[in-house]
Amino acid sequence: MNHAQPYSMEITHAPDPRGHFGPYGGRFAAETLMGPLSELEAAFFSAWNDQAFQEKRMVLLKHYVGRPTPLYHAERLSKENGGAQIWLKREDLTHTGAHKINNTIGQGLLAHRMGKRRVIAETGAGQHGVATATVAAKLGMQCDVYMGREDVERQMPNVLRMRLLGANVIPVDSGTATLKDALNEALRDWVASCENTFYIIGTVAGPHPYPLMVRQFHAVIGQEARAQMLDQAGCLPDVAVACVGGGSNAMGLFHPLRDDPVRLVAVEAAGTGLNREHAASLARGRPGILHGNLTYLLEDEEGQIQGTHSISAGLDYPGVGPELAAMRDAGELELEQATDEQALHAFRTLTATEGIIPALESSHALAAGLRIASQMSPDQHVLINLSGRGDKDMNTVFKALGWLEEANQ
Repeated sequence: MNHAQPYSMEITHAPDPRGHFGPYGGRFAAETLMGPLSELEAAFFSAWNDQAFQEKRMVLLKHYVGRPTPLYHAERLSKENGGAQIWLKREDLTHTGAHKINNTIGQGLLAHRMGKRRVIAETGAGQHGVATATVAAKLGMQCDVYMGREDVERQMPNVLRMRLLGANVIPVDSGTATLKDALNEALRDWVASCENTFYIIGTVAGPHPYPLMVRQFHAVIGQEARAQMLDQAGCLPDVAVACVGGGSNAMGLFHPLRDDPVRLVAVEAAGTGLNREHAASLARGRPGILHGNLTYLLEDEEGQIQGTHSISAGLDYPGVGPELAAMRDAGELELEQATDEQALHAFRTLTATEGIIPALESSHALAAGLRIASQMSPDQHVLINLSGRGDKDMNTVFKALGWLEEANQ
């Protein structure tokens, strides 16, 4: 049976009118942003229900982004790993190399529709920054991207891509000089420039309507994967796995599968260990307010945000999207973690076994997915969201493996 790609526009599992998913979410922002956020909310719902807007978005997703992305049965990896059949949703094959472009296409078109001519963004691994710079170039907009100084250094290939695309990359030295601090600076910019600036937030966090909006723009991932599994495997997956930093790729995969009998597994960065340095907000955090929403955070007894660590810049964040926090409390998610070492092992395993080089973020999902699959039977199926490719991570990987030192000897 041929299942057409079901790009549903229906909004299900919506937050309440104030943007809360259960107790999480909401709109905690400076007074000067309350008006712009209400304007953005109205503009989003207007656009979402506008057939012309959706048709333009779908044309760009097909002919510019390269959707639908393939669903790949990793047969050799499945055989060598043992257990369940492993399927990869190939978001690494999108234009710009990661899932982030799905969201920036949607928000970029919305910014253009609202008459904004400047866009800003925060980025960690650089993929959201590249995707924002790409859309800004496509639509003829000025683009400024905030990026922690540490991430600038470890993700230099993406910094150079952003500059080539015409974006101004602004290093952030405050705090831990990573994604959290880049988001802080971007919010400060927006407070001062909201009349002519559109802030393209890169994950399912931030004040309402961002968590809902970003989830809706990424839902194409799970919508496609669901139909592709039915076509290619003849069934839905038993398990769906995605890495979680803020959670955009995870919600993109999970949301269309929430009402199906599918185990949803969120994989956080365990860094050097959960009792050492990590970024596992769902597993080890507690409710608090960060970047405009109430969610699970890594904070100390005095409410100060704790430092985080992950070998993957995109997962190096002390919070998580509020909808994922609500799903955690409701028992809709299974929580897993992968350490830096486990992610590196999964990175090398997929590369050597299937000839696919994954992003370090995606490698965390791979590590947990392989572990889960090995405990299942060959007639079962594990779907892993391969959210990005690993070009950007070569220096980090080579340094971790000691190959850079070898090359210099």
